[in-house]
Amino acid sequence: MTKAPLLPVVVIFVLLLLLAATSSGMTAVSEHQQRRCLSWRVAVEANNARAWSSVPPTCVGYVEDYMLRGQYQRDLDTVTYQIFAYLNNTINVAAADGMDAWVLDVDDTILSNLLYYKGKHYGGDPYDPLGFRSWAQRGICSAIPKMLRVYKRLIEKGFKVFLVTGRDEEMFNSSTSRNLDAQGFKGHERLIMRGADYRGVGASVFKSTMRKQLVGKGYRIRGNIGDQWSDLLGDCNGDRIFKVPNPMYFVP
Repeated sequence: MTKAPLLPVVVIFVLLLLLAATSSGMTAVSEHQQRRCLSWRVAVEANNARAWSSVPPTCVGYVEDYMLRGQYQRDLDTVTYQIFAYLNNTINVAAADGMDAWVLDVDDTILSNLLYYKGKHYGGDPYDPLGFRSWAQRGICSAIPKMLRVYKRLIEKGFKVFLVTGRDEEMFNSSTSRNLDAQGFKGHERLIMRGADYRGVGASVFKSTMRKQLVGKGYRIRGNIGDQWSDLLGDCNGDRIFKVPNPMYFVP
Protein backbone atom coordinates (compact mmCIF):
# COMPACT_ATOMS: atom_id res chain seq x y z
CA MET A 1 0.00 0.00 0.00
CA THR A 2 1.36 3.45 -0.94
CA LYS A 3 1.62 5.78 2.00
CA ALA A 4 0.32 9.32 1.67
CA PRO A 5 3.18 11.88 1.71
CA LEU A 6 3.75 13.70 4.98
CA LEU A 7 2.75 17.36 5.03
CA PRO A 8 5.69 19.75 5.29
CA VAL A 9 6.40 20.95 8.81
CA VAL A 10 5.47 24.55 7.99
CA VAL A 11 2.06 23.47 6.63
CA ILE A 12 1.35 21.42 9.74
CA PHE A 13 2.28 24.32 12.00
CA VAL A 14 0.07 26.79 10.10
CA LEU A 15 -2.83 24.34 10.18
CA LEU A 16 -2.42 23.99 13.93
CA LEU A 17 -2.51 27.76 14.34
CA LEU A 18 -5.66 27.99 12.21
CA LEU A 19 -7.30 25.16 14.11
CA ALA A 20 -6.59 26.84 17.41
CA ALA A 21 -7.87 30.17 16.13
CA THR A 22 -11.09 28.90 14.58
CA SER A 23 -12.03 26.62 17.44
CA SER A 24 -11.34 29.03 20.27
CA GLY A 25 -13.80 31.83 19.51
CA MET A 26 -11.44 34.78 19.72
CA THR A 27 -12.01 36.95 22.76
CA ALA A 28 -12.62 40.59 21.92
CA VAL A 29 -9.99 42.86 23.43
CA SER A 30 -10.64 46.58 23.75
CA GLU A 31 -8.07 49.05 22.45
CA HIS A 32 -7.41 50.30 25.97
CA GLN A 33 -6.87 46.77 27.27
CA GLN A 34 -4.61 45.95 24.31
CA ARG A 35 -2.33 48.83 25.24
CA ARG A 36 -2.16 47.77 28.88
CA CYS A 37 -1.50 44.14 27.97
CA LEU A 38 1.09 45.13 25.39
CA SER A 39 3.00 46.91 28.14
CA TRP A 40 2.72 43.79 30.31
CA ARG A 41 4.04 41.58 27.48
CA VAL A 42 6.97 43.92 26.86
CA ALA A 43 7.79 43.68 30.58
CA VAL A 44 7.73 39.88 30.27
CA GLU A 45 10.02 39.84 27.24
CA ALA A 46 12.41 42.35 28.84
CA ASN A 47 12.56 40.22 32.01
CA ASN A 48 11.12 43.06 34.08
CA ALA A 49 8.03 41.01 35.00
CA ARG A 50 9.14 37.98 36.98
CA ALA A 51 7.75 35.14 39.07
CA TRP A 52 4.24 35.44 37.62
CA SER A 53 2.20 32.24 37.85
CA SER A 54 -0.29 32.86 35.05
CA VAL A 55 -1.31 35.42 32.46
CA PRO A 56 -3.35 38.21 34.11
CA PRO A 57 -7.08 37.47 33.58
CA THR A 58 -7.58 40.75 31.75
CA CYS A 59 -4.81 39.83 29.27
CA VAL A 60 -5.87 36.28 28.34
CA GLY A 61 -7.71 37.46 25.24
CA TYR A 62 -4.77 39.64 24.27
CA VAL A 63 -2.27 36.76 24.55
CA GLU A 64 -4.60 34.55 22.50
CA ASP A 65 -4.72 37.19 19.77
CA TYR A 66 -0.97 37.67 19.95
CA MET A 67 -0.25 33.97 19.50
CA LEU A 68 -2.80 33.33 16.74
CA ARG A 69 -3.27 36.49 14.71
CA GLY A 70 0.19 37.07 13.33
CA GLN A 71 2.21 39.15 15.78
CA TYR A 72 3.91 36.13 17.32
CA GLN A 73 4.98 35.01 13.85
CA ARG A 74 6.26 38.49 13.00
CA ASP A 75 8.25 38.60 16.21
CA LEU A 76 9.70 35.17 15.39
CA ASP A 77 10.70 36.54 11.99
CA THR A 78 12.67 39.28 13.73
CA VAL A 79 14.42 36.83 16.05
CA THR A 80 15.43 34.49 13.23
CA TYR A 81 16.56 37.44 11.10
CA GLN A 82 18.93 38.48 13.90
CA ILE A 83 20.22 34.92 14.32
CA PHE A 84 20.94 34.55 10.61
CA ALA A 85 22.58 38.00 10.49
CA TYR A 86 24.86 36.97 13.35
CA LEU A 87 25.66 33.67 11.65
CA ASN A 88 26.34 35.22 8.26
CA ASN A 89 28.24 38.30 9.35
CA THR A 90 30.10 37.27 12.48
CA ILE A 91 31.00 33.60 12.70
CA ASN A 92 29.76 32.16 9.37
CA VAL A 93 30.99 28.58 9.83
CA ALA A 94 32.17 26.46 12.74
CA ALA A 95 35.86 26.09 13.47
CA ALA A 96 37.58 23.02 12.10
CA ASP A 97 38.29 21.59 15.56
CA GLY A 98 34.60 20.74 16.05
CA MET A 99 34.29 22.59 19.34
CA ASP A 100 32.02 25.47 18.29
CA ALA A 101 28.60 24.85 19.81
CA TRP A 102 25.10 26.26 20.09
CA VAL A 103 22.69 25.54 22.94
CA LEU A 104 18.97 25.43 22.20
CA ASP A 105 16.02 24.99 24.54
CA VAL A 106 13.21 22.65 23.42
CA ASP A 107 9.73 23.62 24.66
CA ASP A 108 8.35 26.62 22.78
CA THR A 109 11.79 27.33 21.38
CA ILE A 110 11.93 24.62 18.72
CA LEU A 111 8.85 22.53 19.57
CA SER A 112 5.48 24.23 20.01
CA ASN A 113 3.10 23.51 22.88
CA LEU A 114 0.51 25.92 21.49
CA LEU A 115 -2.26 23.34 21.21
CA TYR A 116 -1.73 22.29 24.81
CA TYR A 117 -1.86 25.89 26.02
CA LYS A 118 -5.02 26.51 24.02
CA GLY A 119 -6.70 24.24 26.56
CA LYS A 120 -5.08 26.26 29.36
CA HIS A 121 -6.43 29.59 28.09
CA TYR A 122 -3.05 30.49 26.61
CA GLY A 123 -1.45 30.68 30.04
CA GLY A 124 -4.47 32.07 31.87
CA ASP A 125 -4.66 28.89 33.94
CA PRO A 126 -1.97 28.07 36.52
CA TYR A 127 0.68 25.54 35.57
CA ASP A 128 -0.67 21.99 35.58
CA PRO A 129 2.25 19.55 35.98
CA LEU A 130 0.14 16.42 35.51
CA GLY A 131 -1.58 17.86 32.46
CA PHE A 132 1.70 18.85 30.85
CA ARG A 133 3.22 15.48 31.68
CA SER A 134 0.39 13.72 29.86
CA TRP A 135 0.75 16.06 26.88
CA ALA A 136 4.54 15.79 26.59
CA GLN A 137 4.51 12.00 26.84
CA ARG A 138 2.34 11.86 23.72
CA GLY A 139 5.25 13.26 21.69
CA ILE A 140 3.07 15.20 19.25
CA CYS A 141 4.47 18.72 19.56
CA SER A 142 4.86 20.43 16.21
CA ALA A 143 8.13 21.99 15.10
CA ILE A 144 8.25 25.77 15.04
CA PRO A 145 9.15 26.09 11.34
CA LYS A 146 11.32 29.20 11.60
CA MET A 147 13.35 27.61 14.38
CA LEU A 148 13.68 24.39 12.41
CA ARG A 149 15.31 26.48 9.68
CA VAL A 150 17.73 27.92 12.23
CA TYR A 151 18.50 24.44 13.56
CA LYS A 152 19.20 23.04 10.10
CA ARG A 153 21.42 25.99 9.23
CA LEU A 154 23.50 25.42 12.37
CA ILE A 155 23.95 21.75 11.48
CA GLU A 156 24.87 22.64 7.90
CA LYS A 157 27.51 25.10 9.12
CA GLY A 158 29.15 22.45 11.24
CA PHE A 159 28.18 23.61 14.74
CA LYS A 160 27.63 21.08 17.50
CA VAL A 161 24.05 21.60 18.63
CA PHE A 162 23.08 20.71 22.19
CA LEU A 163 19.41 20.63 23.09
CA VAL A 164 19.07 21.42 26.79
CA THR A 165 15.60 20.98 28.28
CA GLY A 166 14.17 21.00 31.77
CA ARG A 167 12.03 17.99 30.91
CA ASP A 168 12.62 15.07 33.27
CA GLU A 169 14.87 12.48 31.63
CA GLU A 170 13.19 9.46 33.18
CA MET A 171 9.67 10.57 32.21
CA PHE A 172 10.24 12.15 28.82
CA ASN A 173 13.42 10.82 27.23
CA SER A 174 11.89 8.46 24.69
CA SER A 175 8.84 10.59 23.85
CA THR A 176 10.94 13.73 23.41
CA SER A 177 13.55 11.99 21.27
CA ARG A 178 10.87 10.52 19.01
CA ASN A 179 9.08 13.84 18.78
CA LEU A 180 12.25 15.72 17.81
CA ASP A 181 13.17 13.13 15.21
CA ALA A 182 9.68 13.08 13.69
CA GLN A 183 9.69 16.87 13.37
CA GLY A 184 13.04 17.00 11.56
CA PHE A 185 15.45 17.81 14.38
CA LYS A 186 18.15 15.37 13.40
CA GLY A 187 21.90 15.50 13.79
CA HIS A 188 22.28 17.28 17.13
CA GLU A 189 25.20 16.32 19.30
CA ARG A 190 23.15 15.52 22.37
CA LEU A 191 19.76 15.94 24.02
CA ILE A 192 20.44 16.98 27.63
CA MET A 193 17.53 16.45 30.02
CA ARG A 194 17.01 16.95 33.74
CA GLY A 195 18.33 13.92 35.60
CA ALA A 196 17.41 12.78 39.10
CA ASP A 197 20.17 14.91 40.64
CA TYR A 198 18.52 18.09 39.35
CA ARG A 199 14.87 17.46 40.23
CA GLY A 200 13.57 20.44 42.13
CA VAL A 201 16.44 22.65 40.97
CA GLY A 202 15.43 25.85 39.19
CA ALA A 203 15.76 25.91 35.42
CA SER A 204 18.30 28.74 35.51
CA VAL A 205 20.62 26.81 37.82
CA PHE A 206 20.19 23.53 35.93
CA LYS A 207 20.84 25.02 32.50
CA SER A 208 23.72 27.15 33.71
CA THR A 209 25.33 24.03 35.19
CA MET A 210 24.89 22.07 31.95
CA ARG A 211 26.53 24.87 29.96
CA LYS A 212 29.42 25.03 32.42
CA GLN A 213 29.98 21.32 31.88
CA LEU A 214 30.08 21.81 28.11
CA VAL A 215 32.58 24.64 28.42
CA GLY A 216 34.61 22.50 30.82
CA LYS A 217 34.89 19.92 28.05
CA GLY A 218 36.32 22.55 25.72
CA TYR A 219 33.22 23.62 23.79
CA ARG A 220 32.84 27.27 22.82
CA ILE A 221 29.19 28.31 23.05
CA ARG A 222 28.72 30.62 20.09
CA GLY A 223 24.99 31.08 20.57
CA ASN A 224 22.21 30.28 23.02
CA ILE A 225 18.48 30.31 22.14
CA GLY A 226 15.52 29.99 24.49
CA ASP A 227 12.00 31.24 25.14
CA GLN A 228 12.65 31.85 28.87
CA TRP A 229 15.20 34.10 30.50
CA SER A 230 16.10 31.13 32.70
CA ASP A 231 17.36 29.47 29.48
CA LEU A 232 19.71 32.34 28.80
CA LEU A 233 21.10 33.83 31.99
CA GLY A 234 23.77 32.53 34.34
CA ASP A 235 27.23 31.11 33.74
CA CYS A 236 28.64 30.32 30.30
CA ASN A 237 25.61 31.65 28.48
CA GLY A 238 27.45 32.04 25.17
CA ASP A 239 28.76 34.74 22.87
CA ARG A 240 25.19 35.76 21.92
CA ILE A 241 21.80 35.00 23.39
CA PHE A 242 18.52 35.12 21.47
CA LYS A 243 15.15 35.27 23.22
CA VAL A 244 12.18 33.62 21.47
CA PRO A 245 8.89 35.34 22.43
CA ASN A 246 6.60 33.53 24.86
CA PRO A 247 4.00 35.38 26.97
CA MET A 248 2.15 32.19 28.02
CA TYR A 249 4.21 31.14 31.04
CA PHE A 250 7.21 31.95 33.21
CA VAL A 251 9.89 29.42 34.22
CA PRO A 252 12.23 30.56 37.05
